[in-house]
Amino acid sequence: MQTVDSINFKNKRALIRVDFNVPFDKNFNITDDTRIKAALPTINKVLNDGGSVVLMSHLGRPLKKLKEDGTIDKEKFSLKHVVGHLSDLLNRKIQFVNDCINEESHAISNVLKPGEILLLENTRFYKEEEKGDEVFAAKLAHHGDVFVNDAFGSAHRAHASTTIVAKHFSKENKAAGYLMAAEVENATKILNSSEKPFTAILGGAKVSDKILIIENLLNIADNIIIGGGMAYTFVKALGCEVGKSLVEEDMQELALHILQKAEAKGVKIYLPEDSVIADKFDNDANIRVADNTDIPFAWMALDIGHASIIAFQEVIKNSKTILWNGPMGVFEMEKFQNGTKSIAVAVAHATQKNGAFSLVGGGDSVAAVNKFGLADKVSFVSTGGGALLEFFEGKTLPGVAALM
Repeated sequence: MQTVDSINFKNKRALIRVDFNVPFDKNFNITDDTRIKAALPTINKVLNDGGSVVLMSHLGRPLKKLKEDGTIDKEKFSLKHVVGHLSDLLNRKIQFVNDCINEESHAISNVLKPGEILLLENTRFYKEEEKGDEVFAAKLAHHGDVFVNDAFGSAHRAHASTTIVAKHFSKENKAAGYLMAAEVENATKILNSSEKPFTAILGGAKVSDKILIIENLLNIADNIIIGGGMAYTFVKALGCEVGKSLVEEDMQELALHILQKAEAKGVKIYLPEDSVIADKFDNDANIRVADNTDIPFAWMALDIGHASIIAFQEVIKNSKTILWNGPMGVFEMEKFQNGTKSIAVAVAHATQKNGAFSLVGGGDSVAAVNKFGLADKVSFVSTGGGALLEFFEGKTLPGVAALM
């Protein structure tokens, strides 16, 4: 896979697929600009070479969230709200056009001068985007002499702007941006050349969301720590009472199969020994700590307990490679954030003090290390949620394959 370092962009228009799918408050102020900042090195590479930049991205799912009259909410889902902040970050004027394939957009992109930047409107205003439509992709391709994909977070989608558009550029005229290249490099390092012991920390709500990654990790990991809501499907499958904790009843047999398969492969799976339990799903709930063998009927587990934290920290401390995907509890609520925070601190300590290589990925895990100020204390923070999961499931990502 060629990267932007292989191309001199002098007097060339670079059509860059970025991921500007960022959150806004009610006044359209960006509340987390991580994805925008991640795209800046690639944009600056093109500009510094003497090229011009055409940026395209999706924002939300506008066709799934239509207004009451059945029309697209073009105000809510417009990328125009990114322009001001992007301009400040680059210290350059950003041109914006309120479509991505109409005549006006092509007229502007065709006359871009070196150093100029054009941001196209949300590609998902067109149904053809998610369908991977060939004609739509061809119209997008007219915006550039070179195609650069720097949107790893969308690389698992065979959409027009992430995958199909690449067909319209020769091999020497398409490349991965710095972010895309770093994502693939670091994820590949985990899969193919992880230093032992390798510990995977998996959390989140459902076993069904992580079953494929667990199955694949059984082939390469030494330890798998399971926390979050998904842990209680395993705990109940082992015959324990978990009260009103989140359980996927139809996944219990599969959970037992995973435990048996792990034992056969010599992979150690760690489940929480105790939990912080609550009498309701609320930060104002009554809470206490309970052993996971006997959680009272009317209570639910919303975080891992102290004994679990100590056990998990010991495993992490002795690891040389760490993959973390998914929180240990409902860390958005202050009463139930200690488990996730403690794991984040342990991963950071293993990285900084013990020389471990750590990759944190998945929206909630990334939000956690950002919330606790530890993002710069781990080896790599991935911007890919679903894309990272599919990569670790062993799947080929269409957006990556299209650059080969």
